[in-house]
Amino acid sequence: MGIKICGMKLNTQEVAALQPDYLGFIFWEPSKRSFRGTIPELPNSIKKVGVFVDAPLEVILKKIKDCDLQAIQLHGKESPGFCKELKKLSVDIIKVFSIHDDFDFNVLEPYEDSCDYFLFDTKGKLPGGNGYTFDWKLLKNYPSTKPYFLSGGIGMEEVKEIEDFLHSSESKYCHAIDVNSRFELEPGLKDIKKLKGFISNIEFK
Repeated sequence: MGIKICGMKLNTQEVAALQPDYLGFIFWEPSKRSFRGTIPELPNSIKKVGVFVDAPLEVILKKIKDCDLQAIQLHGKESPGFCKELKKLSVDIIKVFSIHDDFDFNVLEPYEDSCDYFLFDTKGKLPGGNGYTFDWKLLKNYPSTKPYFLSGGIGMEEVKEIEDFLHSSESKYCHAIDVNSRFELEPGLKDIKKLKGFISNIEFK
């Protein structure tokens, strides 16, 4: 089980010292965690993920080159064809879907051949960083074998629930746990003590 820490902005190298599998950098201007500047040098073991919301292809291409991104996370209404174009660039494509109680998992099918991972987040006012979870039991209806990231308001309070989830059939294709806003002192400034506690309490491999 991997871990992704998203919304990196103010203390990236401190977070990188915790050796997560992925660090997410948001390139969506309205976000309080929108990243500007140069990403500091990171260990090769950490994949840099660029997070975009309906960004033009040329904008994403430039960020891949300028920031040496290894993965692209798409939070908007990007089409399967758009994802397929990005997939040609030898980066991992993570397509995000916002989950709600009557979510139709059939919407995943057109993306099966155009992304490497799905990411399930909580449907809220913003495309990510809303700070609350969805009912993970809905993933009993997951019809695919594609690995996915579990996201959406995960914090220290969910440690027991995550442990239970990881022992359930719903977690069979869960590739990584994705955390963000519940581990912050302020938007973009991660709480290192909390992150250490979370990582030590869950068996990330």
